[in-house]
Amino acid sequence: MAAVLQITPAEWDVMEILWQHDQACTAAEVIEQLQATHDWNHRTIRTLLARLVEKQAVGADSLGTKYAYYPLATREQCVRQEVRTLAQRLFGGDTGALLVQFIAETPLKPDQIEQLQQLLDQSSAKLKSKRKP
Repeated sequence: MAAVLQITPAEWDVMEILWQHDQACTAAEVIEQLQATHDWNHRTIRTLLARLVEKQAVGADSLGTKYAYYPLATREQCVRQEVRTLAQRLFGGDTGALLVQFIAETPLKPDQIEQLQQLLDQSSAKLKSKRKP
């Protein structure tokens, strides 16, 4: 996978299809699934696949006259990059400020609050251990 992966919203839709499968998909399979939810021409989808291969987000193996496409980048890697990009664009790269903004603007469920509290406790413990000589 490329070091900095910039995926467009349309490319993200293609990646979602590939992430949902345990094995590689042909272009025809990706086209069939995307055309069920998008009004896209098959050439558009093939172009998106080619761009993702070029970006090294997707791999392609030749199967005779067809190609089998599979994700090289995990969903988690792509989400992390999207968060970094959003933080850079809105907060000069300060992901903490982005997180604070999300929390301030988003109603949270009790289990989400508990999960956030655990993460905050872990971060706090790491900071305290770094301060001790």
